[in-house]
Amino acid sequence: MARLSRPSPRAAGKSEPALARPTNRISSSFVTAEPITPAPRGGVTRTPTPGIELVIFDCDGVLVDSELIANRVFADMINELGAAVTFEYLFAEFVGQSMSYCCARVEALIGRPVPDGFLEAYRIRIEAAFAAELRAVSGIEELLDSLQARRIGYCLASNGGHEETRIKLGITGLLSRFDNRRFSAADVSNPKPAPDVFLHAAHQLGADPSRCCVVEDSPTGVRAAVAAGMSVYGYCARTPRQRLLDAGAHSTVEDLRQRPALWFN
Repeated sequence: MARLSRPSPRAAGKSEPALARPTNRISSSFVTAEPITPAPRGGVTRTPTPGIELVIFDCDGVLVDSELIANRVFADMINELGAAVTFEYLFAEFVGQSMSYCCARVEALIGRPVPDGFLEAYRIRIEAAFAAELRAVSGIEELLDSLQARRIGYCLASNGGHEETRIKLGITGLLSRFDNRRFSAADVSNPKPAPDVFLHAAHQLGADPSRCCVVEDSPTGVRAAVAAGMSVYGYCARTPRQRLLDAGAHSTVEDLRQRPALWFN
């Protein structure tokens, strides 16, 4: 789903203070894992950059299994405004987008501005749904353990706001794993599909963008990572694999327990 927290652009002075840079630089020590063949795109096999020192995760749909919940709630709300959209349409058109983009699309669909209080009503409804239903994505904790054991750095970079990601990670028990490693489009000038938030994360953690690997579940996020000059794996448990490859993903995985050898070489 789109990152549907209330927008908090840096220009408006609403972002959190800059995250402190960790005292320990990311290690570049790697071990060998089982091989994986990058998927072909347009008849060409694209080879990601070896020797990854930082893995950057999107939040929604990659760390936390929020997309189905968020799309269901949002579909209900905009259909209440008379939009008459399907769940499938929302998933194809809104996943990975910023809140400002989502509101503009909704206004185009209904032919008028969203009503006052729409975002606050959404926040209340989605927080209740998340509290009852939200879970970590299957396999993510094992993957994070594996990266940590191999001293490969990781972080998250999301179009969502800091408070939104904090709440979701807290509900799913992942919050402590991302202390000082959470980055938001609110920190930069432009959200995904611009590369800004990925480049910001790499800079803050002292990583070369060419040695970063991004895990994304939306074409918007994939395009942002490609624009940042980073390797990209598309997580296709819910997003059609070909959409991620068409956006530029080097390869795809359906199960996060599949650890691309690229991360460990």
